[in-house]
Parts: sequence; structure tokens; C-alpha cells
Amino acid sequence: MSTTFYQIRGLSCWTASITRPHRLTYARLYPTLLVQPDGSTYTIRYPEPRKIIKLPLNVWTLSEDDRKARLEKRKPKTKVVIEEDLEDSFDSKKYLKYLKKK
Repeated sequence: MSTTFYQIRGLSCWTASITRPHRLTYARLYPTLLVQPDGSTYTIRYPEPRKIIKLPLNVWTLSEDDRKARLEKRKPKTKVVIEEDLEDSFDSKKYLKYLKKK
């Protein structure tokens, strides 16, 4: 008589709640807000749980002036360094009489 041992995995509601389901596709569709480049919005059903999806703007469909303005906004801003030269006539010796000596 041969004895065969099987390893039984105890699946229950408690073991399923520890981690998320490891799936490539989800079983249901989730309501998601889709934002078009012109600002219009639609509610769609999306297979992953997301709140909002914003579609990118195609810069090459814009006019030449609008395209240049958008591309200039993408460039990093140059930092302005302000140097102030203050001419001061403050004399600290005038206030020595107000200092208290201990």
C-alpha cells in the first residue's frame, strides 16, 4: 500500500483579503472621467480603477503662433537674480550709549 500526501491550500475569505487579486485584466469595468484636450469630459467604463484620465494635446494640430507659445511654456524658466546695492549712512557708534553693561 502506497501512501500519497497531497498539500491542500486552505483558501477562504480570510486569505483572499490579505492581498489584491493578481490579474492582468480586471473582472469588472470602473467608471472613469475622460478629459479631452479641448476641456470636454466624458464618463467612460475603464478596465482599471482610475479616477480621471486626461488625454494629451497634439501640438502639431495647432496654429503656428499657438504652437510656439505652448513650446515656450514647456521650456524651463530662467531665474532672475536681483542684486540690490543699498547705500547706507547708518552709524552704530551713535547708539553705543543705549547698550547696558553688566
